[in-house]
Amino acid sequence: MRPVLRRRDFLALAGAVPLAAAAPAPASRLAADPHRPQYHLLPAANWMNDPNGPIYWQGKFHMFYQYNPNGAFWGDMHWGHAVSEDMVHWKHLPMALAPTPGGPDKDGVFSGCAVVDNGGVTAIYTGVNPETQCVATSGGDLTEWKKFAGNPAIAAPPAGLEVTGFRDPCVWQEGDTWLMAVGSGFRGKGGAVLLYESRDLRRWNYLHPLVTGRMRAGANAKDPVDSGEMWECPDFFPLGGKHLLIVSTERVVKYMLGSYADRRFRPETTGGIDYGSYYAARTMTNTGDRRILWGWLTEGRSAEAQRAAGWSGVMSLPRELKLMGAQVQMRPAAEVETLRGKRLGADAAGDCLEVLAEIDPGDAVRAGLKLRAAPDGSERTLVYYDREQKRVCVDRSQSSTDLSADRGIQSGPFLLGRGEPLRLRIFLDGSVIEIFANDRFCLTARVYPAGRRSTGVALHADGGTAKMVSFEAWEMRPISPDRLTS
Repeated sequence: MRPVLRRRDFLALAGAVPLAAAAPAPASRLAADPHRPQYHLLPAANWMNDPNGPIYWQGKFHMFYQYNPNGAFWGDMHWGHAVSEDMVHWKHLPMALAPTPGGPDKDGVFSGCAVVDNGGVTAIYTGVNPETQCVATSGGDLTEWKKFAGNPAIAAPPAGLEVTGFRDPCVWQEGDTWLMAVGSGFRGKGGAVLLYESRDLRRWNYLHPLVTGRMRAGANAKDPVDSGEMWECPDFFPLGGKHLLIVSTERVVKYMLGSYADRRFRPETTGGIDYGSYYAARTMTNTGDRRILWGWLTEGRSAEAQRAAGWSGVMSLPRELKLMGAQVQMRPAAEVETLRGKRLGADAAGDCLEVLAEIDPGDAVRAGLKLRAAPDGSERTLVYYDREQKRVCVDRSQSSTDLSADRGIQSGPFLLGRGEPLRLRIFLDGSVIEIFANDRFCLTARVYPAGRRSTGVALHADGGTAKMVSFEAWEMRPISPDRLTS
């Protein structure tokens, strides 16, 4: 993916940031950081962003991701690598892909995908300055990779097209033909996905746009992604008799559900994958009938705070996608439940929890839960359904310390049916709050409470009364003893 939008947004908060290597944060400090998650995947230190090429291979789940080995800031993009037998407990492996001096990826090994082919794994990714599509292959434990001698496999966008970007390939197979979707957009018109075909994953022919969109009317953003003039991280796959296209644009992850024929996609309905601190979503390949989605959980701290902490960025929990009627269902993968520890009662509290709550909104205008609450009321985060606005909201105005550069309200459109209760499934993990509502809505928030006692959980209602119909909670077991997740 590009170094603009969400990546350089972080850097701009602190002014110019040198790309020279920073002194690594001591492991003891990282292990003691209460904002560092305990059961989400993240590197032992430094910067992480997009999930790249997640794949199930030889009985293990492999996760590659954008990684800067030089510090907790964007730059010098490599593919980091972790492996798991259950998608929740991870072991870090050596770096998978690094820039080749003088090569088409000399300025960064950017985002892409991985597929199984000819008894091995092929990765397809973007090199930058200019944006090109490159190929590398591996086998065995995927720790040794060989780059295609003919890179770049695609040297430039199709001739004659005035595009706003050309990155983040997604590859799949139809019969004996490989198809590649590349994130792009047309100047002054809107985002697009460009479609290519190949027989060998190395020589590619451009076909046509898989689908095109329209940018926001009156949009005047410097960055084409902000206005919808460019779509990043396309992911395209069949789901329950339909096809689903996921793109990251306008600072959120969106989906389009529709029909696919003659190698063209026709969207029928649209929606959001996540309306919060979540970006660059990509599904895992080679998982059979299961469609497992991953995303980068972006930070809410200033760039200075990230560099001072020595780490930045977290991988989401795995989410399983299914189609129920015309509704895209999003649930945590069942494997996440293996992390459940001690079951807690109505007085549950903590910063490393899973919470299940069913709430009858009654006549309240806003009904939901109060999380990460301090005993003296100095800190709290509110998660609630707003009946008037028909939205699920996260109010972080009293959530965080001065570490946070973003303390506003995050929200997304959501409508409860007549008589339908609000069913919340929430994962608290240090500075991470992943929220699932009624299996059809997700919102991720980042909060950085100062108080070690900011751990309370309680019913929240405003503008009327609401009722807690049921409540369950579990302490979640850390996946490492020292917050280093390996």
